[in-house]
Order: sequence, then structure tokens, then C-alpha cells
Amino acid sequence: MRTLADVDWKSWSPAVRATLLFVVRDECILLIRKKRGLGAGKINGPGGKIDAGESPLVAAIREVQEEIGVTPERVEQRGEIRFQFTDGLALQGFVFLARDCTGSPCETDEAAPLWTPIDRIPYEQMWADDVFWMPILLAEGKFRGRALFDGDALLDHCFETLPADHRF
Repeated sequence: MRTLADVDWKSWSPAVRATLLFVVRDECILLIRKKRGLGAGKINGPGGKIDAGESPLVAAIREVQEEIGVTPERVEQRGEIRFQFTDGLALQGFVFLARDCTGSPCETDEAAPLWTPIDRIPYEQMWADDVFWMPILLAEGKFRGRALFDGDALLDHCFETLPADHRF
């Protein structure tokens, strides 16, 4: 499994469903340095696994509250990504954008929050696929994509911009 073509996407089924949520305010984006779990040490948006019976939106808000102590406001789903790892992990990610939040971000045992100027996003410290879809997200576009990873190494990817009226 070295390219997206090696994955049987027609029968693909995620073992894990998870969220990412990015708060944008005043030309800054609220990122985290993840402390544990998949991607520990990397910079990303807050998020995590969707619990049984939970919608992606409810899970995204809950995860932000748990990880950094703020409540996102004016939240919209902007993307969906299918991640396949060569070790067999199949993860479906739902990506959200929030236009503000209430509360002050605080560090927890899961994450350290980082308000970052949008023009200084540290892509080199993030998952390698982020540079391909975050500009769509930050331009308030919608997207979907697939990414194939071998551990931290991005082997192949495909992302497409969706129409503004697309419903996930």
C-alpha cells in the first residue's frame, strides 16, 4: 500500500470517526500542541474521537471544551477526510471551523493551546496533509479528501474543493 490507488475505497470503512475544530478570530487561529495519542507532539486543531450516538458537531464542540477549556461559537463543518494508514488504521475525520469562542484557552493534560497568526501557521510541525486542505478551510471553502500515511509519512493524497452549498 503505497498510493491511494492501492486502497479499496469502495469497501473502505473507518474503524475510528474523529473531529478537528479550528477557531479563527482576528486573523489568528487557535491551534494546539497535542500531548498524547495519535499525533502526540504535533501541532493540530483540537479534536478527537466521536462517542457512540454523538454527532460529529457535538463531538467537535465537546472535544474543544475538554482539551483547551473554551466553547467554540458559530461552528460549521467545512471538510471531511478519509485517512488510511499502512498499519491498517482507517480514520474518518470531520473538520469544523468556528468564528469565535467563549472562555480563555488553558493547557490540559491533552493539549497546550497556541493562538497563531494565520500567516504563520507552522505546517512543518503539523501532519503533512494539512498544508493541502487548510488554505481551503481558511478561505471559508469546503473540501473533502483522502490521505495515505505510513506512520507520520504522507505517501499520497487527494483533496478537492466542494461547492459552497455542499452539505455533509
